Amino acid sequence: MGRFKVGSALGALAGIGLAGWLLHLYGIGRIIGLLGQAGFAGILSVTAFHGVQILFSALAWKVISGPSLPRFSLRDYMVLRWIREGVNNLLPVAQIGGEFVVARLLQGRGMALAPAIAGTVADLTLEMVTQIAFTLMGLAVLLHEGLGGGVTASVVNGVVVAALLAGAFLGAQWLGLAAAIEAGLMRLGAMVGWSGTARVQGLHEALMDCYRRPARVALAVVWQMISWLLGTLEICLAMHCLGHDVGLGAGLVIESLGQALKAMAFAVPGALGVQEGGYIVVCALFGLSPQLAIALSLMKRLREVALGVPGLVAWQRMESRQSVARARALVDAT
Repeated sequence: MGRFKVGSALGALAGIGLAGWLLHLYGIGRIIGLLGQAGFAGILSVTAFHGVQILFSALAWKVISGPSLPRFSLRDYMVLRWIREGVNNLLPVAQIGGEFVVARLLQGRGMALAPAIAGTVADLTLEMVTQIAFTLMGLAVLLHEGLGGGVTASVVNGVVVAALLAGAFLGAQWLGLAAAIEAGLMRLGAMVGWSGTARVQGLHEALMDCYRRPARVALAVVWQMISWLLGTLEICLAMHCLGHDVGLGAGLVIESLGQALKAMAFAVPGALGVQEGGYIVVCALFGLSPQLAIALSLMKRLREVALGVPGLVAWQRMESRQSVARARALVDAT
């Protein structure tokens, strides 16, 4: 745990340094001027539009999780997705801390821990797989437009690595990774006398159940792809607010490759600096200036803050309510 914290801190410092250097190199005044042109209304519109993406991401999560007891509504999954993104975007975690948080919140709201973890892992897996498909779509547009050059080779290499990792992750699940984790935790609990590990019993079966219904998996993939494609419209909207309209093809390339670079920089909290540098490279393919690319990245970060901070507050309020409920249950039991 200590090494993880040190690694996160070093990654954050490196990201802050890179972001600061890019702002200084390309002129922070010009970048702020572009953001000023977008104004509060522009940032608000981009923030509001992201709610549609959250809706479709929540739909995918709800579908792949399957029926659960107690039953959770789409609104519940939307709130948890909102919290999940806030944790991943704003806290110094490796872009997956939000998944642990929401699994715990699902458990706190009455869902058994095994299906809570299983549904979240399955959703994360499909998100990884559909992101690869989304990146391939952006690459196809790039090749069709005759653009890319050296960027294309780097993207192809990244997609190959991502596909191998996603395949390995999915294959490990089918081959019993969850069963091995479940058995290990059960043995550990028996050795140290910790009964809490019994809550993960049935994890492998719950995870496999998420994948056993092809229609459910296919629908979750459709919702995830729609969510990714809506990111294209978000890019076009943000660029319009910045005073530089781009077509859907350019928006698709910028969003897909930008998200791919962000995912590859998972060790850097929030992909600080890496996201800005990636947008500079990708936007340059369409003749867009570095200042505009950084302003676009900052608009997305402002959107993350505008949604993420309230999400973190909502998380803490939910944790507090669940703690009170657990304390009352203990008092009633005695």
